[in-house]
Amino acid sequence: MKQPTLRSLALVFALSAIMLLGACHKKAAPPPPPPPPPPPQPTASLTASPDAIDKGQSSTLTWQTTNATDVSIDQGVGTGQPNGTKQVGPTDSTTYTLTAKGEGGTQTATARVTVNAPAPPPPPPTQTLSDEQMFAQNVKDVYFDYDKSDVRADQQASVQADITFLQQHPNITFTIEGHCDERGSTEYNLALGDNRASAVKNAIVAGGISADRVKTVSYGKEKPFCTEHSEQCWQQNRRGHLVYSK
Repeated sequence: MKQPTLRSLALVFALSAIMLLGACHKKAAPPPPPPPPPPPQPTASLTASPDAIDKGQSSTLTWQTTNATDVSIDQGVGTGQPNGTKQVGPTDSTTYTLTAKGEGGTQTATARVTVNAPAPPPPPPTQTLSDEQMFAQNVKDVYFDYDKSDVRADQQASVQADITFLQQHPNITFTIEGHCDERGSTEYNLALGDNRASAVKNAIVAGGISADRVKTVSYGKEKPFCTEHSEQCWQQNRRGHLVYSK
């Protein structure tokens, strides 16, 4: 009985050794596959040509994108095409922004179109006044009291302003008319008017104006500036009136 038992044990040991040897030669399990790469990020570019325009002109936007499924440009341009061009005509300086979206994220690009401010209109041509126009604008009459022919103190400023202008324009000659209000006779007012014209001339000549540039004439009460019968109106008629000589 011992001999079969030994044989059985030997057989068991042999089978165990074979199984152990087979387990040692079994291949190791392969590693898991690597994760897929992330989707590529979009790229975007946007240019404007020309980038400076005058009002009323246009510029061309040019854009290029990659890896984008949604492409748009603001300021009402729109698009949808990954690449393209479009004319724009902004009325004011404008920055355009392109947005490119894809599985890998979002990318933006900008382009600015500067609208030049219009040049200011040229100044109106300078009008050159004639000597007669300047005389009318600058020379003042000299007023007198009733029945008087001496230059009043409050009229000295007018006389001096006339002298200053006449000194600045030495080529101008002129006439001083003597005028009166309606009271008194024609003969009396003609004489009074002559005295008034001479008084103004003497004041102007005393201020440095050559006497040969000045003539005098009396109209008395024949050419009134105001025809109403009142003191306010009569005051306007008592004057030495300076007239440009053509």
